[in-house]
Amino acid sequence: MFGANVASDKVEFRIWAPKLHQLSVDVNGAVFELDRSNAGIFSGTTNAKAGDRYCYLVGDRRLPDPVSRFLPEGVHGRTEIVDPDGFAWTDESWAGFAFSEYVIYELHVGTFSAEGTFDGVIGKLDHLRSLGVTAIEIMPVAGFPGERNWGYDGVSLFAVQASYGGPEGLKRVVNAAHRVGLAVVLDVVYNHLGAEGNYLREFGPYFTDRYHTVWGDAINYDGEGSEQVRKYVIENALYWIREYHIDGLRLDAIQAIYDSSKTHIIKELVSGVQEFARGANRQIAVIAESDQNDRNLILPANEAGFGLDAVWSDDFHHSVHTFLTKENRGYYQDYGEPEKIVKALNEGFVFQGQHYRFWRASRGSSPGGIPLLRHVFCIQNHDQVGNRCTGERLSHLVPRGAAKAAAALLLLAPETPLLFMGEEYAEPAPFQFFTDYGDKNLQEAVVEGRKKEFEDFGWEETPNPQDPKTFARSKLTWNMDQDMLAWYKELLELRRKFVTHSPRTCRARLSEGKIVVEVPGQNAEIVLTVRFLGGRKHTEAKESAEHVLLRTQEDGYETVILKCERTSQVLPPIQVAAD
Repeated sequence: MFGANVASDKVEFRIWAPKLHQLSVDVNGAVFELDRSNAGIFSGTTNAKAGDRYCYLVGDRRLPDPVSRFLPEGVHGRTEIVDPDGFAWTDESWAGFAFSEYVIYELHVGTFSAEGTFDGVIGKLDHLRSLGVTAIEIMPVAGFPGERNWGYDGVSLFAVQASYGGPEGLKRVVNAAHRVGLAVVLDVVYNHLGAEGNYLREFGPYFTDRYHTVWGDAINYDGEGSEQVRKYVIENALYWIREYHIDGLRLDAIQAIYDSSKTHIIKELVSGVQEFARGANRQIAVIAESDQNDRNLILPANEAGFGLDAVWSDDFHHSVHTFLTKENRGYYQDYGEPEKIVKALNEGFVFQGQHYRFWRASRGSSPGGIPLLRHVFCIQNHDQVGNRCTGERLSHLVPRGAAKAAAALLLLAPETPLLFMGEEYAEPAPFQFFTDYGDKNLQEAVVEGRKKEFEDFGWEETPNPQDPKTFARSKLTWNMDQDMLAWYKELLELRRKFVTHSPRTCRARLSEGKIVVEVPGQNAEIVLTVRFLGGRKHTEAKESAEHVLLRTQEDGYETVILKCERTSQVLPPIQVAAD
């Protein structure tokens, strides 16, 4: 592996730097020159140990290692040598579990606890386990500029963010999660790197101007010198799984990963991860975020697909959000009808090749043959909350009865659910966009960029991402709505009993102003009915009491879950007496 590799009382340094003809390394003030191969790989061994710090000397510049495991001085500072075998793991019996059992809880380390660290996450694991989730998804932790950031501006892919607790902290939280029976998914970004502290282009052709992303030049996956770039990214994916015992990866915005190679980088990455998983006798999931509604991402490799375990499927969120909030600008303009909620539940994708007004083009493909559990559904996530001007959560925008109804649709659907931190108890704090750039040009650019981003939505108030108060406002208060928390726990218990190990199908339909969902689609075990009464007074529904598993009537919304007999006949729709 490239980077600093510990062997007894010596350390070998290896770096791919084809742009350079000579390269030296400074270890604790002692400088020595590395040898260069014809392939542009520099290497050399010296007396050093874990905890020592080093940097590369390029002319009169001191640069961090592109394969830094730890940058305690920040993204511009020296790299600390880490012994990957120095942590005392206690999860030897942990092998993970099948993706069909995943109930995902997305969290941001810096705002999840008062401490804002990995150790702060450990303190909340018992809460998450008792809630009923089975996997935590940690937003990116690769080294980023400053101390506060969502993590998608990371510039050092192998470094674990120092302000969160560094490599040891991440290992502690994974070890602790496995101890209580939770899998850990890590969010990784392979579509771009951030601007501040990004020194990769000093060493090799990591980027290309042949493609452009919304963040600038794309990563070079198919041009000259791309073979080593591809290895760099695939090795990074394996690094998290191997050294940190991560159970799954969530690949950010893969529609911005451009690759015209015979084998797409994502397909190669998935293949490499699954080969490692088989050899290690572990179950590891690879999930991708994509707005393309592309079934090929989920199809197995032997059917010319990419072989991903699942994709984030936005249509359900957009359909529910738009119907409940009545927002209809930006990408919400293509949603709003309850029929689209039903279609998302039944098929996963709503847009399957139809014209998409927001794109002014067609979008999507048929999801035929794709198991519904391969779609990750949510009613909130970091994007849909944090990419609002002021970071309002769904519970800030709709009555509690509506939020409960949305949660029932999410958690009893056959698709794989994802919760966003604090959702389960109606967290009062917003989640806003925050950064900590040291570069003044970037500071100005991010403020103006946020304002421009919201033009299509008509939102006007935009908190300053650089203001520490924006970050402070986004920390969870843990001020819990106990009624909402109890609702989520009860729904997740019903999911464990009736959905997780079912055929993972459903039959959703509209019936007299209600959304009715039978799970599974044949010989239903349960029927979920959501009625949007719009505040109309009503009398008690006349269903048989022994069939009611859970119900709520609040703010003009009624949600009822009934137990069915295991026959082909389901209970009739709930009848509500007239006023």
